[in-house]
Amino acid sequence: MRAWISAAFDRLEAFLDAQREQLPLWGVIGFGLGIGLWFWLGAPPQWEAILCLAGSATLAGRALVPGRTGQALFWLGITVAAGLSLVWARSEWVAAPRLAKPQVTAFAATVVKAEPRVADGKLRLTLAPHDAALPPLVRVSLDLPAAPPGLNDGAEIRLRARLAPPPPMALPGSHDFARDAWFMGLGAVGKALGDVSIVRAAPPSGLDGLRNRLDIHIQQSLPGSAGTIATAFVSGNQNAISQDDANAMRRSGLAHLLSVSGLHIAAVVAATMFLSLRLLSLSERLALRFNLVLVSAGCAAAAGIGYTLLTGAQVPTVRSCIAALLVLAGLALGREALSLRLVAAGAVVVLLISPESLVGPSFQMSFASVATIIALHGFGPVNRFLARREEGMLRRFGRHFASLIFTGLAVEFALMPFALYHFHRAGFYGVIANLVAIPLTTFVTMPLEALALALDPLGLGHPLWVATGWSLDLLLAVAHRVASAPGAVAMLPTMPTAAFAAMVLGGLWCCLWRGRVRAYGLLPVAAGALAAILAPTPDLLVTGDGRHVALVQADGAPLMLRERSGDFTRSLMAESAGFDGDTGWIEDRADAQCSADSCRFAVQRSGRAWQVLAFRSSYLPDWRQTVVACAAADIVVADRRLPRACTPRWLKLDAPALRDSGGLSIMLGPTPAIATVSERVRQHPWAA
Repeated sequence: MRAWISAAFDRLEAFLDAQREQLPLWGVIGFGLGIGLWFWLGAPPQWEAILCLAGSATLAGRALVPGRTGQALFWLGITVAAGLSLVWARSEWVAAPRLAKPQVTAFAATVVKAEPRVADGKLRLTLAPHDAALPPLVRVSLDLPAAPPGLNDGAEIRLRARLAPPPPMALPGSHDFARDAWFMGLGAVGKALGDVSIVRAAPPSGLDGLRNRLDIHIQQSLPGSAGTIATAFVSGNQNAISQDDANAMRRSGLAHLLSVSGLHIAAVVAATMFLSLRLLSLSERLALRFNLVLVSAGCAAAAGIGYTLLTGAQVPTVRSCIAALLVLAGLALGREALSLRLVAAGAVVVLLISPESLVGPSFQMSFASVATIIALHGFGPVNRFLARREEGMLRRFGRHFASLIFTGLAVEFALMPFALYHFHRAGFYGVIANLVAIPLTTFVTMPLEALALALDPLGLGHPLWVATGWSLDLLLAVAHRVASAPGAVAMLPTMPTAAFAAMVLGGLWCCLWRGRVRAYGLLPVAAGALAAILAPTPDLLVTGDGRHVALVQADGAPLMLRERSGDFTRSLMAESAGFDGDTGWIEDRADAQCSADSCRFAVQRSGRAWQVLAFRSSYLPDWRQTVVACAAADIVVADRRLPRACTPRWLKLDAPALRDSGGLSIMLGPTPAIATVSERVRQHPWAA
């Protein structure tokens, strides 16, 4: 036995020694793992247990385990503990008062941020109330036509609004707005009631004023849908984009083009560096006296930072700017421009500033796509196939086109788990759409738009705006055509977090190691994918307030309890059920017995008919009738407290029960199971 252990240790030492250049990358993974464990595990005792385990690993790596194995164990313990400690400390640092219960109140406030959402007809205001009884930061929406002129950042206003605590996760696996609000410092959200009066106007100034003037100028120069997309490219403002265009871009896999992030920053930085280098090299004196690559890198860095500030310095833009600055630094120092170490350094910088971004889809998908591209082009057979060589123009074009295809397929495959986990959907034809859209946007639309803006002061921009409109019309045509194609979108119900984690860790294994050992990463990827596919579809979905219930039919289509359910609620139910289509209504079922106050219906699963009783009005029937109806049902759902004598055969979900559980997904198979929001959120600070 001792000989076997010794031989295994020697093989591990040899492996780590051969992979020593890759080991620092796993230190970054350990840092991210610590952050991820804090979000996944739900209580301080569990976080403390992880810190103790990490500390034990650190001590063992230093004192007990020799060689590279001990060093790896030491640094793994250090980085995991550092990541968990950082995000735990930040969650305490950003803690801000939150509203205890809904209330209607009149108050004065300073506008921190005003965001017009033209597609929804709303103006979203982030406010700093002057009333000390209110949270220091609240978010209020009002109808855009009712917004008075001059309602800009910095204005002082008075309004009356209905405020409520930030809404919790509605269903298990849906987006957790309460978590976002916690890290943003938002203590309440709500809607303005009546008119908003401006006490002190604040006309747009500085970068905000420039951004607003650019938005108005672009949409005047290029009216219609093309103008709204052009505005998003320049200032990052997506609020004017119609819902139809936004859905088409999302379903076709082109939504990333609307967010000012990696592609846009890369285009600005690359164009600035290319032009500055060419122009400066025209001077023989400058070329002989200065390192023009270094000067051009500085110009490109200034352009990237300026563009980031102009577009509002949103998190994806800042992250992309940091990555671009690291690339420029590498070029200036004569190092490899793009490598996994550079990506890891960028990830560490972002996580040090904002560790909570790790669990957001933007961080995950942007770094996953870049890491996939680098790993693919570093893979021996692919690298040899794509290497430059002496060959004819046709073969060279074919090789470049194959590179685009390979890269697009690899990125789409790598991003599919993230899209399915966060959004319950993934586009099948995104590769085809991006093959047209990315070159069109990078080499046609953005240069044309930049030239149009540059020539507008001279009155020469109109022809370029026309050409920009043509290119954007083509982009939208591609998006709508791909989005409407049969089977364009794959839907999946809520994916188990363990399955998602297995696929992510397997993908990292494939990207970070070298040699044949990377193939072993396909095993957890396959296991996670299988677990995600086999995850049961819920039969009943109940929101945490008890007002909205959806019955998921055998074909996956959800049927809603209330006809007045809004678009957001219906979309939420469809996504959680993994259904791509419109929802129906429970009362349209032939076997449903519905009145204005309640619905009774049966769910046939595994040879059993589950009787469900769901109340849908504020009027509670006679006590005796309620008790009798409860006794005849297996599951009862209500948005208020039911009598204690109401005892269904299996599950009672009234206001007190839902307050403890939050939203639920109920599976009525041979072994009934329930997933709850409280199981996901547990004792994180935003759950209080």
